[in-house]
Amino acid sequence: MRSRILVQCLLIAAIALFSPKLWAQSGVIKIIVGYPPGATSDALARVLAEAMAKRLNQPVIVENKAGAGGIIGNQTVKAANPDGTTLLMTPVATMSIFPHSYGAQLNYDPFKDFAPVAHLSNFQVGLGVGMQVPAKTLKDYVQWVKADPEKHGFYGSAASGSLPHFFGVMFAESAGIKLQHVPYRGTAPSMLALAAGEIAALSTVVADIQSLVDGNKARLLAVAGESRSPKFPDVPTFREQGYDLVAAPWYALFAPAGTPPAIVQRLSKAAIDAIHEPALNKRMLDMGVEPTGLGPEQLGVIMKQDYERWGPPIRASGFKPE
Repeated sequence: MRSRILVQCLLIAAIALFSPKLWAQSGVIKIIVGYPPGATSDALARVLAEAMAKRLNQPVIVENKAGAGGIIGNQTVKAANPDGTTLLMTPVATMSIFPHSYGAQLNYDPFKDFAPVAHLSNFQVGLGVGMQVPAKTLKDYVQWVKADPEKHGFYGSAASGSLPHFFGVMFAESAGIKLQHVPYRGTAPSMLALAAGEIAALSTVVADIQSLVDGNKARLLAVAGESRSPKFPDVPTFREQGYDLVAAPWYALFAPAGTPPAIVQRLSKAAIDAIHEPALNKRMLDMGVEPTGLGPEQLGVIMKQDYERWGPPIRASGFKPE
């Protein structure tokens, strides 16, 4: 009798020990996106979820937890069980930039509260203007703003404290012009504002502005990559136009801290294999993002490098969260 009870206890302990792993290999996996449907981040998460589901042989769904520039999504995943069934798909901003711009208000530590899973892609940011703006080049735009900065010097971004916000600050300083930032609550409202002429310019993810450019409702003046965007080969970089400004933002996948390494590796492999699949690779390029597919260690290094890089310009901007 005693031996039977001992065996039962051991079985219960084993089930308790391995149940997170078993659940992670059979239950539904949620990819949390801290932005509303329609943004590039949401579209990327959905094609990735579809591809990962095939490799993992289990359902992978996307859940939007929009708000606070992506912060709510991060907080959701931080609080999730570290069993591999909840992941975060987020851009560089919430991990390497917000710690500087929001400080203690952030309520999470990107280096302690999350486990890197996979670096998915790079993407480009750029400066676009509405069709009411006569500028065809950055030089034209700078001269136009200087002619009447109080009237012409308004530019927007999809979120206060975001990378596009601070890139606009850096551009204004480099160009010697006065620009006033106008924050919006997400990509869609900022695009509507630009198309409607509510703001003259928008510092934005290049992939997001593509529909306006294609519809002749906006004009892209420059991109911030080391080289031109494959989607806009005729649009020169900031460097090509005389401004030594480069940004290399990214999208990546994270799990809650404490997720078992074996589960992280399984999820990482599924994501990276999906990114390297030719069909998905092409879909990503069509979205305007540049596939990478790097592992947890490389993602951790890139995340730290960007954290160190963006600290000085953010502090110099004097930005204070509301």
